[in-house]
Amino acid sequence: MADATRLRERPVGDLLGSFTHETATLIGQEMELARAEVGEQVSRAGKGAAIFGVAAALGLAALGALAACAILALALTLDAWLSALIVGAALAVVAAIAALVGRARLKAVAPPVPERALAGVRRDLEVVQEGVQAGRESNGGGSGHGT
Repeated sequence: MADATRLRERPVGDLLGSFTHETATLIGQEMELARAEVGEQVSRAGKGAAIFGVAAALGLAALGALAACAILALALTLDAWLSALIVGAALAVVAAIAALVGRARLKAVAPPVPERALAGVRRDLEVVQEGVQAGRESNGGGSGHGT
């Protein structure tokens, strides 16, 4: 109760100045948390993408070897050019399907959201709203404009 009495004794200008300073500090801290959280998510995504890149390169080499094997196997019964054409067309169809599926999945991905920072801002807003409500109630429930 002593804090409330001290606050009532301070001039409104001082209170507004303190409120502005503390709000600016709080917003700055929340922004820093959001930056750190998004940076952490981007870092994890970057590491995953690098590993995926290695896997893709190795998979491409394996696909080349398997395609050569399929061409040589078909060449035992067909002309070599026809074997290569059949294997190439089959790979092109699979690549097109994979590209369409990949594009659809990328469109479905939401951008990284700083969940902890947003939760902190929500909590801060609730506290401010509760404080405003408590201030209104302690002034007799009125608007404080001459009533």
